[in-house]
Amino acid sequence: MDGIEDPMIRLSGVSKTYADGTTAVHELDLEVRRGEMVTLVGPSGCGKSTTLKMINRLIEPTTGSIFIDGADVTDADPVKLRRGIGYVIQQVGLFPHQKILTNVMTVPLLYGESKSVARRRALELMELVGLEPDQHADRYPHQLSGGQRQRVGVARALAANPPVLLMDEPFGAVDPVVRGRLQEEFRRLQRDLGKTVVLVTHDIDEAVRMGDRVAVFAEGGRLAQYDVPAVVLGSPADDFVASFVGAARGLRRLAVTPIDPAHLEPLDGVRAGELGAAIDVGATLEDALALMMREDKPMVGVRRGAQFVGVLTPNGIHKALRASVNDA
Repeated sequence: MDGIEDPMIRLSGVSKTYADGTTAVHELDLEVRRGEMVTLVGPSGCGKSTTLKMINRLIEPTTGSIFIDGADVTDADPVKLRRGIGYVIQQVGLFPHQKILTNVMTVPLLYGESKSVARRRALELMELVGLEPDQHADRYPHQLSGGQRQRVGVARALAANPPVLLMDEPFGAVDPVVRGRLQEEFRRLQRDLGKTVVLVTHDIDEAVRMGDRVAVFAEGGRLAQYDVPAVVLGSPADDFVASFVGAARGLRRLAVTPIDPAHLEPLDGVRAGELGAAIDVGATLEDALALMMREDKPMVGVRRGAQFVGVLTPNGIHKALRASVNDA
């Protein structure tokens, strides 16, 4: 792993060994940049959730040091530490007998904010995560769908405006369609807010779609690979990683590789009828290939706003996939 200057989170030589001799995490060195989303992925029992819980000291490390924003938190007051870190779990953990607005207000009130300030903050956050306050503020958790409850959990975690957000299988309890929409919306939200996020998942597709970098854990709590999604998929570090990311890793790379104008061909000589629909330059290769197949065309036009910038062909897709690994 390359050195990172002034990371937001740094784990140095962190291990967790239980009394029966079981090693959950083995001598982990891991750094997370400010404003970065890192996903931890691996099979059950590989130590990814244990790692997450050691960051906010829900689980105490056996050895090693953990730094957040340059400060060693290993000996810090764990309650005070957790109040400065957002935490979202799969089960959400909402208070069932409190209304949604009250659930979101909980954290600001714990910080000593007045009820009026906490209420205003909660209403703002509900809108931010896509829950209309007029419709949802006075409802109870059991009256919401799984996806809506997960949004409330995210809003509550953001209520104290923490610089760091930890998420443990946050979208695992919702159906695939809602899950995909929540992933996209949270990724956009994270970029807009600039939060540093560590997200645990067992799903390699979620890991590579959500993460700026992906940490692949192997059994015994060993960090097998830590890199950008394109490299994890295109150049697995060992046989375990290759097996875990699967034989379809080439297709997965399409979803994490953006269209690059350098791989486009000029519009010169291309007849308008050959193009079909066009796609924005910010889309992924997966989006472009899907459009080609849907339109049954040998190429797709690429535009930046209203201006066409070139044509993407299957050969261009191949070049982009190769470059995504070589340039990372």
